[in-house]
Amino acid sequence: MTFMFKRAVREQVGLLVGLAGGTGSGKTFSAMRLAAGIAGDKPFAVIDTEAGRAKHYADKFAFDHGELLPPFLPNAYAEAIKAADEAGYPVIVVDSMSHVWSGDGGVLDWQEEEFQRMGSKDSVKIASWIKPKTSHKHMVQKLLQVRAHVILCFRAEEKIEIIKEDGKTKIVPRQGPTGLNGWMPICEKSLPFELTASFLLTADAPGYPKPIKLQEQHRSLFPPGAPIDERSGRLILEWASGGGPPPAVEAVEIVRNLKADIAGADEASLRTIWESMTRAERKTHKDYKDARLREIAIEKEDAFSRTGLG
Repeated sequence: MTFMFKRAVREQVGLLVGLAGGTGSGKTFSAMRLAAGIAGDKPFAVIDTEAGRAKHYADKFAFDHGELLPPFLPNAYAEAIKAADEAGYPVIVVDSMSHVWSGDGGVLDWQEEEFQRMGSKDSVKIASWIKPKTSHKHMVQKLLQVRAHVILCFRAEEKIEIIKEDGKTKIVPRQGPTGLNGWMPICEKSLPFELTASFLLTADAPGYPKPIKLQEQHRSLFPPGAPIDERSGRLILEWASGGGPPPAVEAVEIVRNLKADIAGADEASLRTIWESMTRAERKTHKDYKDARLREIAIEKEDAFSRTGLG
């Protein structure tokens, strides 16, 4: 066998995007908006484990719906995703990916069945994880080979811990690997980091992402302070097709849209937008040379100043 090399070119690159959030965080709607932006005038596929809840958005988006029923085994997910990919859909949305871990017949249930079958002794607990974790690993490997863009929705839950401080008992968010105020995606712990990019969404600012994993080459696809929407999808499509980062005019449009978002934003939403920016990005918003952009930036800074965050 002769192993061949050729010059690498970024073209037709499929992205794996994870959106995790609790109730009211906007993860399903954001996933639909993102998928619609990528798919353009083509329908996208939705693999629904939530008893058909994705159909609530049938009047807003053009998608083909497939319901995945329990048991939520890893190979069932892999087969459903493979079927959508082979059917030629440009985007595949999976809502929710958490069921393969904690749903009926998922990895946790499978491990418990194995543990019981092997005698329920502490000595077999590690061995009881072998089959379910191996199957989950194979599912992830197949996921990484999909040609379509894939958007995975995860449920998230807030983890807390009880601590003693100055002689008083306090309940505080438990900081996990993401460090995002105790919110943790319900899934195998390394999965969000296997993806191209993954984000946490929270109910205090629905649709506004907090990065879990976001590499430098993808930062321009998800501008700080901007919600995940159809524009995000169009940027992904352009980048994956070999295009460069968003041009200046796109950055201008983002700021203008941000102005409209901020006008009606509450303090929690403003805090989310501001905290998602790096120090350099915050400074950039203050230093626009273009008069119109400077005016927008000043209004933005005034809004933040009123919250005491500026």
